[in-house]
Amino acid sequence: MDNDTLYSIGDAARRSGLSVSAVRFYADTDTVPPTHLTDAGHRLYDVDTIARLELVRTLRELDTDLNGIRRLLKGHTTLHDLLTTHLEIVLDQERVLRARTAVLRTLIKQGATPTRADLMHQLVTMTDEERERIIEDFWNDVAHGLDVPDGFVDRLRTMRPHLPEDPTPTQLQAWIELADLVRDPAFRDAVRTYLHQTYSTGVGRDIASPPFQHFMYESGVPLVEEVLAAHRAGEHPRSARAQRAVIALMEAAMELSETPLTPQARNRQAEGFRLIPELERQIAEEDAQATDPVYDHTHGRYLDLVALINDTPPDEDTLPYAWIADAMRAPEPDQP
Repeated sequence: MDNDTLYSIGDAARRSGLSVSAVRFYADTDTVPPTHLTDAGHRLYDVDTIARLELVRTLRELDTDLNGIRRLLKGHTTLHDLLTTHLEIVLDQERVLRARTAVLRTLIKQGATPTRADLMHQLVTMTDEERERIIEDFWNDVAHGLDVPDGFVDRLRTMRPHLPEDPTPTQLQAWIELADLVRDPAFRDAVRTYLHQTYSTGVGRDIASPPFQHFMYESGVPLVEEVLAAHRAGEHPRSARAQRAVIALMEAAMELSETPLTPQARNRQAEGFRLIPELERQIAEEDAQATDPVYDHTHGRYLDLVALINDTPPDEDTLPYAWIADAMRAPEPDQP
């Protein structure tokens, strides 16, 4: 196109990709006035004005607000600021659509009623503070009258959902299900019963005790990591580095029961580690055969949904049980 040439409204429409009526509308609303009007009132456009029409077309295809486009063309804002503002609007719309998608999918899956639809909408539009209150109220109710070691429920409370500012449909659906569950008195009773039966007596109570919990989640973590680092480095289980790491871990574990780390204790722990894969296989088979595994429908379901919401899938790495067992066993009399 020649910079000095003036084009009719039909040519301007064709070159800008707009309809004639759209070009006329932008002229009538003073969005993109024509370059020149003939004595007969015909609109003419030069290449710069046609370029402005192309910009308007592009911005309108992005659903940009027309008032914002006018401010841009009149020099009252910059293209960067206009696009930034419009992006924020689009992102807000996207979040709303994701929330609606999650609600619709959940309603279709669970069965739609007016009451359920209203509840689902409330759940996805909650503030962070409102979500926190729901989870806190759930744990307060579960902990009431629960006979487990001190501090155990407080540790469980830390495993709570944190819905991101820009959640995916999967995260929203998980939050809807979780929020619905934790508000259900029957689910709260089921979780309380499971925790009581599992951690109030015997080995379960020992596992829930403050010393064991501290070892499992705090003091023992770097010791386990050192053992795994030796394995990842390709160390032989009887190497000096592997032995130092494993002995430090076993001694710390034995301190929980205030018993010394004897050769017999080392061999018992080694045998226990060697049997873990088989025990896990048996447990998995039993769970697969069970028609209603309690854990999967109580605290286990809570943890699964929290993991989905927080986008923290469970660690799928398998511990080198056989290697650890070989490192744990006591040396033979003629070995160092």
